[in-house]
Amino acid sequence: MVPDAYPHDPVPVGSDSGPGLFSESARVEIFSDGVIAIAITLLVLDLKIPEGEPGTVAHRLLEQWPAYLAYLASFIYLGVVWVNHHALFTRISRVDNGVLWRNLAMLLAMSVFPFPTATLAYAMQHGTHGDQVVALSLYGLIISAMGVTWMIMFFYLEQRRDLLSDDLAPGFFREERRRAALGILSPVVAVAIGVVVPAVALFVFLLIPIFYGLTTEGWTPPRRKA
Repeated sequence: MVPDAYPHDPVPVGSDSGPGLFSESARVEIFSDGVIAIAITLLVLDLKIPEGEPGTVAHRLLEQWPAYLAYLASFIYLGVVWVNHHALFTRISRVDNGVLWRNLAMLLAMSVFPFPTATLAYAMQHGTHGDQVVALSLYGLIISAMGVTWMIMFFYLEQRRDLLSDDLAPGFFREERRRAALGILSPVVAVAIGVVVPAVALFVFLLIPIFYGLTTEGWTPPRRKA
């Protein structure tokens, strides 16, 4: 006997639930994990083997410190994004087309991250002050764009209670918008510092993902229903 439906088939949404189809969120997480994993892997390609005269290996390794710091900041950032993305989907019981498209926007910003990282590492090692400011601005722009995509997702989920876990406290994603707003604005501060001292801006960028790593459970811990 052929079963009526495969266990993971999407469930049609009724007229009171909006357009699209509901489906389990696991498939979305698996796809997202793959994209983030590839982006993290690509970061290491900017770490170059030192070339030069014999006896200069140590010096050439040390002069690449901006590349190490840019790699570390970006690796931590994407790692924290992955952890936060997982935490997000533990609060989503099912997805519709609105979540899928917004998730793709988030992945777009994440997948492009190796490019500004490589640009920043190069500019900090070989560029003029102006080059460094441009590279910092590009790096900050991508981080802010990530924040915008999270903000858009939070706005949507706040309006779609039917997609969320039953035990999630009302207003949780309204509070989460503050974290997204900080993610949009903090890179602007880092770039402003970088206009004066570019090297300091690198350390500021390193602090941003640390904050999000410490607040994975939300700006305030989620209050579960009794």
